[in-house]
Amino acid sequence: MNLYNSYTQKIEELKPIEPGKVSMYVCGPTVYNEPHVGNARPIVVFDTLKKALELQGLDVMYVSNYTDVDDKIIKTALEQNVSEKEITDKYIEAYNRVRKNLHADLPDVAPRVTETMDQIIAFIQKLIENGAAYQVDGDVYFRVCSDKTYGELSHQKMEDLMVGARIDENEKKENPLDFTLWKETEQGIRWDSPWSKGRPGWHTECVVMIHNVFKKALIDIHGGGLDLKFPHHENEMAQCQMCSHTHLANMWVHNGMINIQNEKMSKSLGNVWWAKDLIEAHGGNTIRWMMISVHYRSPLNLNEEAISSSQKELNKIYTAYKQACVQLQLQNVETDAVDEESLKAFVDALNDDLNTPNAISVVHEVIKKINQALRARPFDGQKVAALKNALEKMLWVLGIELDSIVLDDQDKEMYAAWRNAVKAKDFETADVYRAKLQEKGIL
Repeated sequence: MNLYNSYTQKIEELKPIEPGKVSMYVCGPTVYNEPHVGNARPIVVFDTLKKALELQGLDVMYVSNYTDVDDKIIKTALEQNVSEKEITDKYIEAYNRVRKNLHADLPDVAPRVTETMDQIIAFIQKLIENGAAYQVDGDVYFRVCSDKTYGELSHQKMEDLMVGARIDENEKKENPLDFTLWKETEQGIRWDSPWSKGRPGWHTECVVMIHNVFKKALIDIHGGGLDLKFPHHENEMAQCQMCSHTHLANMWVHNGMINIQNEKMSKSLGNVWWAKDLIEAHGGNTIRWMMISVHYRSPLNLNEEAISSSQKELNKIYTAYKQACVQLQLQNVETDAVDEESLKAFVDALNDDLNTPNAISVVHEVIKKINQALRARPFDGQKVAALKNALEKMLWVLGIELDSIVLDDQDKEMYAAWRNAVKAKDFETADVYRAKLQEKGIL
């Protein structure tokens, strides 16, 4: 597997730290509202990556967090006169429903910030002790100048960053770029710490959860949306560099952003599309197919045309798949054989920086071969089965779930009666049988 590493700005071979095993962490959501379609894209991208690696025999430990303490969560809880936990539990459940409806696996571990507080406080204390952080009143800040590599992930120079940072300069900070590790708070959920009663800064939470879950300070892949590269991921890496002398991940992988009808999706523009609404209206297969039809690093433009195109492509795939299942059962053909040439072409596409558009092209080619094989006489059941089995593996990686077709004896008898009626040119009887077979989804 070769992936584009945002840190080196190169496509590089994924070389697992531990042979045969891949450690992958993807930044999860701040759970104060329903997930929008922008939240859904990394779900799809990194689930596809996980399954592509698993198809090739790798054991992937996939971790994605929930940020369950934040100003927006506290504000929502106060507005609704409920606890923060009621808000976060509600939206974690909503997020998991979207994940399930997009046919994505749940993470192996889904840590919450509120369950990691002791480790976060200990981590901040270690940064203070080694000079990478400092306390001012009840707040603690990371000393950016302590990390000589700061800016390497986002490929920005310290002096350029300083220009923008001075606009919202905080007089408490030694440097405008210094960011909050702990802040004293008066409102909402708070924890006791050596510095004050308060809560952690966002950038510290993911670093600690990675260390805590994986039990190491260097993992194979750290993923997330492109909007997280700076400052969030840059600040994560800086803290890990000063605490553990690693860049936290060997590969930093970022998915592109989503546009709605050629405009950036934002609440201010009023063009936010909620993931649950799209899935309810069009189905998880269609929304997932639409997302993987564009390379993960490219912007994804959502519109009705893209949805319609995805539906048409999936209908062609399902029609061919269904007929292959039917004919194989009618001919009593059973085999685990797989069309290795097609599967290899599919894997090669995914190994080229998770190139799902090229992988989809292979799927279309397999559909073409299935249709040709179904029309060929004599019927080559072994060939059809091998193509169908390869298709099933491809669709599993891409997260497309198709209803299986299982014929019982009555179905087979009805199908034979339909064919006999057609052969005898008894079209009135044939139409009756056809309607029944269509109703059962066999035709």
